[in-house]
Amino acid sequence: LNKDLTVQYPDYVCRVTADEADIGKGHLSRFQDVDTKTPTILTTSQLLTTGVDAPTCKNVVLARVVGSMTEFKQIIGRGTRVRDDYGKLWFNILDYAGSATEKFADKDFDGDPVWISESPIDGAVPALPPVESEPDEEGKEPFGGEGMVREPPSDDRRKFYFDGGQVAIVAHLVYELDPQGKQLRMVRYTDYAGERVRDLVPNSRELRETWADLRTREQLIAHLEQRGISFAELAEQVGRPEADSFDLLCHLAFNAPLRTRRERAQRLRSERKVLFEKYGPEARLVLDELLEKYAEHGDAQFKLPDVLHIPPISEHGRPAEIIEMFGGVDELRDAVDSLQRELYAA
Repeated sequence: LNKDLTVQYPDYVCRVTADEADIGKGHLSRFQDVDTKTPTILTTSQLLTTGVDAPTCKNVVLARVVGSMTEFKQIIGRGTRVRDDYGKLWFNILDYAGSATEKFADKDFDGDPVWISESPIDGAVPALPPVESEPDEEGKEPFGGEGMVREPPSDDRRKFYFDGGQVAIVAHLVYELDPQGKQLRMVRYTDYAGERVRDLVPNSRELRETWADLRTREQLIAHLEQRGISFAELAEQVGRPEADSFDLLCHLAFNAPLRTRRERAQRLRSERKVLFEKYGPEARLVLDELLEKYAEHGDAQFKLPDVLHIPPISEHGRPAEIIEMFGGVDELRDAVDSLQRELYAA
């Protein structure tokens, strides 16, 4: 683009090329100024590679292949400046050509820090002198009496509008390092979740057995949460918020049919009637209400004794009275465990 086309860009987007002279330098200097709000986006071919300090730059976009390791380091160096007073403590690399993945895999790119020397401190560390501060306009100390710092008010977020076209989220992606911590790969969030499930359980049968037991289920859920997997996020990504959490995992990891919680509850009522017939009328009603709560809200409703305090089950009496309907604590726990095993039997 030449300089005539450049000045037609919106205020928040500027294109700077080498032949624009003062016009391009003016756009660049405004982009570097931490106190200006525009331009928000600056595009260039080679100008930002080196020698430009933009302290509040939070996104570095690579739209071409960068062959040189030195040039790559210089380019991403535009985002490594820190300005904590402006909230700049991080930056993103948006790589459309694969250069970042390739260059970060280089064994010499980011090795262990070199240990230079160690100097022990003799004696006690002297205390820092107290900081004297002037009261503000309201007569209050700028720092609270209990050491709390009052953060400056953040600027209002701006909205950008465009004419025509459609905007949609086409995929939710996860960036993951390989076991050696060298190669960075990009996968869909749902594929990533399926891989993590297969790391923990080898097949759908073992996943079913693990899920049917509340204790082993909680361990599995804890492992998945440590790896950044959220069932609510998975349900949203798949577009089935009414799906059972077990079925979500089984579907993503082993390509099993995706059922809803209500489908499982209805199947249990119609095909496993003998489970309910073992108990008296009131106990059967409690189990049916427990199954209905599962159909509406999920398998967290099977947790004892918490569920005994939640309507409509709590309306049958105190927890001790509900327990007595089943013949004791062990019998109630066995009934709920049987309900879960039969629920996930198929």
